[in-house]
Amino acid sequence: MVKDLCAQVEDLRKEGVTCEVIVAEDGTTDADALAANAEIATIPCCRYLKRSQNVGRAAIRNVLAREAQYEWLLFLDGDMAIPSKHFLRNWMEAETDEVAYGGYVVGEGSRSSLRFIYEKENEPMHRAEERKKRPYQHFHTCNFLIRRDLMLANPFDERFRHYGYEDVFFGKQLRKNDIKIVHVDNPAGFFDFEDNAHFVSKTEEGLRTLHAFRSDLRGYSQMLTFVEGIHLGVVRWFFRCWHRLFGALERRNLCGQNPSLKIFKLYKLGYYLSIKK
Repeated sequence: MVKDLCAQVEDLRKEGVTCEVIVAEDGTTDADALAANAEIATIPCCRYLKRSQNVGRAAIRNVLAREAQYEWLLFLDGDMAIPSKHFLRNWMEAETDEVAYGGYVVGEGSRSSLRFIYEKENEPMHRAEERKKRPYQHFHTCNFLIRRDLMLANPFDERFRHYGYEDVFFGKQLRKNDIKIVHVDNPAGFFDFEDNAHFVSKTEEGLRTLHAFRSDLRGYSQMLTFVEGIHLGVVRWFFRCWHRLFGALERRNLCGQNPSLKIFKLYKLGYYLSIKK
């Protein structure tokens, strides 16, 4: 991804456009990842920030904003790909004065990949015309443009140290501060799908984050809306009991070769309701 970005940056620089690429590696201890990332430091148009400690997804984005030197910031998650040779040029031509989100497209994958089938089912929601219907709820940080002064004045909430929902809360804060999000079709590519066990673990971590910040995220999560719509205590009790009895079997399916999205939805509900207050 960095090489593809830098190739487009070099083309823009030839036209007199000032731009840079900054990559932050947030304290990983994975030797293979460190070895692969080290090559980034050798790319001429790129600055590579290697941090010794993980500060969380919210804080590292704030670090990147402070490190940047130009007027506009384009944020991309590290697992994205660049599907178009005109990706940066499209962003330069985007009609926005404040914030824009470009979405992402889902690449080819295996039906044995839970992440792939989950993303594929939700792919229609990533189109700009769908995102525009609820512009603040459908904002994500994998591929968005923002004016630097706005980012510095409205940083990510660094209470969000663990996986999940820092982008949802950021969207809520933009709405609170009357900052408009424009939704455009300039997608990044989501072509690399983690293994099922890793994705399930990330989902569980995200649900714990959602539970911890449920008061802050009310109205911005389908899970919260659904759970808060269950007014009968016996129904919640039923799902907790179901999860206690069958959660391990559900998880085995989700981590196996034939994961079911229906089971995934049931597992998430039971897991969330079983989190202790």
